[in-house]
Amino acid sequence: MSEGQVLAAQENGAYVLRLVGDVRLTLCASIEDYVDNMLNDPDFSSVWVDLCDAEGIDSTTLGQLAKLAMSVQQRFGFRPAIYCCDTGINRLLASMGLDRLFEMHEKTCCATGSGQSIPMVPGSEDDVREKVLAAHRALMDVSPDNRARFSELVATLERQ
Repeated sequence: MSEGQVLAAQENGAYVLRLVGDVRLTLCASIEDYVDNMLNDPDFSSVWVDLCDAEGIDSTTLGQLAKLAMSVQQRFGFRPAIYCCDTGINRLLASMGLDRLFEMHEKTCCATGSGQSIPMVPGSEDDVREKVLAAHRALMDVSPDNRARFSELVATLERQ
């Protein structure tokens, strides 16, 4: 698998996030920083997540996607869209309940191939642990299955 990266593009408040390669918790500070800035953009109007070039997505990234969708629904009243051509990743998204939070499209979005790498945001070990914890709490809020799946991990992280 190739190293993960997150690309982004925006025009007039319409955002596209492209996850490429194997996206892991090492990108969590960068993703959170970018999403926070995006949601605070006064011109924000929409967001698509393009997973067509993703090879793998860890649970921290899935939790960050869940947080993104919940924030968009709560603040702006709509569900963002996910575009993904990979049946395995689509199955993973559904098993985590993300199909309840996003409009799912099992095809390529028109923005595939575009975007610039989001800035890398360094995070201390404590910062990263807090972001991982918040992402998994968000995943736990999606479904009872996720609560059972991640409760032990969250309890361990809370003790540290």
